[in-house]
Amino acid sequence: MAFDAFYNEVLTDHNLHPLHKERVEDADLVLEGVNPSCGDDIVLELKVEDGTIVDGSFEGDGCAISQASADIMLDLVVGRTKEEALHLAELFHKMIHSQCSPEELEELGEAGALKDISHMPARVKCALLGWGTMKDMLSDSDKDKTE
Repeated sequence: MAFDAFYNEVLTDHNLHPLHKERVEDADLVLEGVNPSCGDDIVLELKVEDGTIVDGSFEGDGCAISQASADIMLDLVVGRTKEEALHLAELFHKMIHSQCSPEELEELGEAGALKDISHMPARVKCALLGWGTMKDMLSDSDKDKTE
């Protein structure tokens, strides 16, 4: 399958049939992420137990890229530790800015389908919205414990 077809299939599937666009009961962490340049808006919810993300969801509106990227991200991080999720967020950021090695790209799994967004500067913020929101959320939750 050509990469363009794979990209379109992944993006379309996660946009039209998101697995994580719902509410999480008893979410431990909730944060809104907004992309004012295009109007994307999500509310990310995570349930964390013993340092592991056991459930996650998002609600909101936005373009297909922002919505699909958030859904793909949640597929990837649910079941992982907060540290692993932050590591994946860093890799995704590197990928979107064309700074990711082939090994790092492989770690991102299906999220790697969004790598060519780096060639669409106006859409980079859309793809990063969920990832940046999660990174802020998890980083802030760790700061609260040390203060």
